[in-house]
Amino acid sequence: MGSSFTVAVTGQSLIRHDLRAVVDPRFLAVIDIIKAAEVSITNFEMTVYGRHGGWPMKGSYFGCAPPEVMAALKFIGFNTVALANNHAFDLGPSGVLSTLEEASANEFLHAGIGIDRQHAGRVIDKTFPGNNIGLIAMDAGPGLSIMYADDSGKGRPARPGVNQLKVSRLFEVEPPVFNFLRDLQENFQSSYLERANYAQPEDPPNVAGAKEIDFYGTIFRRSDRNLRRILVDPRSALTQLAEIRRSAARGTFVIAYLHHHHWEPDWRIVPTWVQEFARLCIDAGARMFVSHGAPVLQAIEIYRKAPIFYGLGNFLFHAENDEEEWSPREVWESVIASCVFDRDGALRSIDLHPIVIGGTEALNDRQKTRLPFPILVHGATAQDILVGLADRCRMFQTHLTRDGNLGQINVADMEERGWSGSSESPC
Repeated sequence: MGSSFTVAVTGQSLIRHDLRAVVDPRFLAVIDIIKAAEVSITNFEMTVYGRHGGWPMKGSYFGCAPPEVMAALKFIGFNTVALANNHAFDLGPSGVLSTLEEASANEFLHAGIGIDRQHAGRVIDKTFPGNNIGLIAMDAGPGLSIMYADDSGKGRPARPGVNQLKVSRLFEVEPPVFNFLRDLQENFQSSYLERANYAQPEDPPNVAGAKEIDFYGTIFRRSDRNLRRILVDPRSALTQLAEIRRSAARGTFVIAYLHHHHWEPDWRIVPTWVQEFARLCIDAGARMFVSHGAPVLQAIEIYRKAPIFYGLGNFLFHAENDEEEWSPREVWESVIASCVFDRDGALRSIDLHPIVIGGTEALNDRQKTRLPFPILVHGATAQDILVGLADRCRMFQTHLTRDGNLGQINVADMEERGWSGSSESPC
């Protein structure tokens, strides 16, 4: 590595509109923060409807945008974009190709989609002033298998798509619930062959026995408690970790990115499986882990002097309409995190700038029109955002202080206080 450097990371950017003509000083102040960093990253939560065309691959929550939005992200100051998410395949392989084309044309460091599985799953690197930065981006769904990139095989061409971290869902249920589900399946005379007619490639393998049943694509296990579990496929995880390890061994500063929609009922809570996988990425050599999916601000962990952002919520959120599920305040509140690393790639500090997506007027009055961009906030609103984030960080032994309208995480200060963050993987 070269000298010390700063990485600015934001929430996800679901962007439909070109913002290059905006001259509002509140937005320009946000841009100044992003442009001050040597590396600035967001998740491009969209697909480009560009030269390759495409067709809608789903009904609800479909999203595409014109090529100009990529230039808008560059204007804002981003130079790095993660492309793996649930919207990346909304126009099919054609949208993947157009998105890749526009990301390259705007000279972004980008990763997470590709012309085949090998391409989509690579750590892509680029040299910034004095430092070589690598990015790997993954999506853990849930999503149909057709959205994920695949290599060519015998009589089968490659499929452009998204880099998949494969996971499965398992429900542990108490005996009365388990017996009810089994009886229901028997009443419908459900057989393996019948279920195979409706099967999707991502369905779990057929299981049988007294302790587990495959109930139309979801595994239920008899247990003494009711619990939902997300299981990371070991082979899929090892593939991603090996790619991180190879790149880190060459001296690359690797950023690992994960997108998923396997949320907890309280979507501010970090799922256990994400915690475990994030730490494995750092163990493999990544120097930063960033996750999105739940559209709210989640905890920050410092693990082996590397920051783990479990969820930064939104940065740009051009929802087509104000559906009820997007009404909670926390959907529109977030931070910009400016992370300072030393020349060895160890984290020194993080400055956290509170923002409100769409402006404070619309935040406090739903009848007001939301701005198409975020603004920096001050006073009580800033304090509420930082206090809530500090409470969530405390569960991960991360000490967040406040200096006026700015939140700060200082690694040396944490070590002096005995808040050294996590240093050992639980896995």
